[in-house]
Amino acid sequence: MSALAIERAVAINAVLRASKVCQKVFQNLVTSDTVIKKDGSPVTVADFSAQAVVNRILYESFPNDPIVGEEESGSLRGDSGKELRNKVLSLVNTVLDTPLNDNELLETIDRGNFPGGSSGRMWTLDPIDGTMGFLRGEQFCVGLALIIDGEVHLGVLGCPFFPVDLKAPEGERGCLFIAIKGQGAFQRKFSSTEETQICFADISSPSAASFCESVVAEHSSHGDAAKIASLLGITKPPLRMDSMCKYCAVARGDADIYLRLPVRIDYEENIWDHAAGCILIKEAGGVVSDINNKPLDFSLGRTLKTNKGVVVAHSKIHGQVIDAVQQVILKK
Repeated sequence: MSALAIERAVAINAVLRASKVCQKVFQNLVTSDTVIKKDGSPVTVADFSAQAVVNRILYESFPNDPIVGEEESGSLRGDSGKELRNKVLSLVNTVLDTPLNDNELLETIDRGNFPGGSSGRMWTLDPIDGTMGFLRGEQFCVGLALIIDGEVHLGVLGCPFFPVDLKAPEGERGCLFIAIKGQGAFQRKFSSTEETQICFADISSPSAASFCESVVAEHSSHGDAAKIASLLGITKPPLRMDSMCKYCAVARGDADIYLRLPVRIDYEENIWDHAAGCILIKEAGGVVSDINNKPLDFSLGRTLKTNKGVVVAHSKIHGQVIDAVQQVILKK
């Protein structure tokens, strides 16, 4: 049996079931199911449900593994949270083998409160990465990664609305992306268990590249990206989508460069927004760094404290992309 084979199977099961919950919520989306978090971003009943599903499945197989998750159960507690709590509980119990009660639900969600660190095993989960994409019916994903001694070893991304073939956007949707350190990167349809190995598109010059960036300019500077594209001689329009689906698009060759450029000097990226995507890119033949060409450091807690931004590209052109990024960013 290959390394982390059990973890791989459990993670796939957890992400697929969480993705199923998200699809159910979307099909019955009600505005009142949306809560606004302190940072102003919306979180739906699907976030809580997906986190509960993944955390529970991980706990059943790996009860000693801590989890760094995005959500906490405060909005579900007490009388004020009863209506939302009941919706979440009902959804969660449609996909779990053993139903939870109220207290178990809250405990399960809060199992994601681990502060992170540099030693031992821990999972990190984004139950819905790309909440705005989810609410629009566009791209979002469930992202799960296993970090061992500060390094990502396994990533699974469930992308319910992601086209199986981006050239046929109206065709079949629903893709799962899987990567384990040293074992390659793979894609499979939600409708099948057959996996296909994926890799970066072969490219030798940045001018032939296309790049992927966030839909929302608040997440990454579109103006800076356009200047970088101009320096590199890129003329193709950017591929814009929400969530870690950008990592998936680049990993399978739909685009060649992913830029997430800082919009605030004090902003720290969350580890759950990048861990699964990072291992997928590496295993597909790409390079991931921050804008200063430093590797992303997942060992410092719940955020990438020492990193600024993210730059993803084929190993042949990553250095040139970094040079252009620094020319633009340092001029500001």
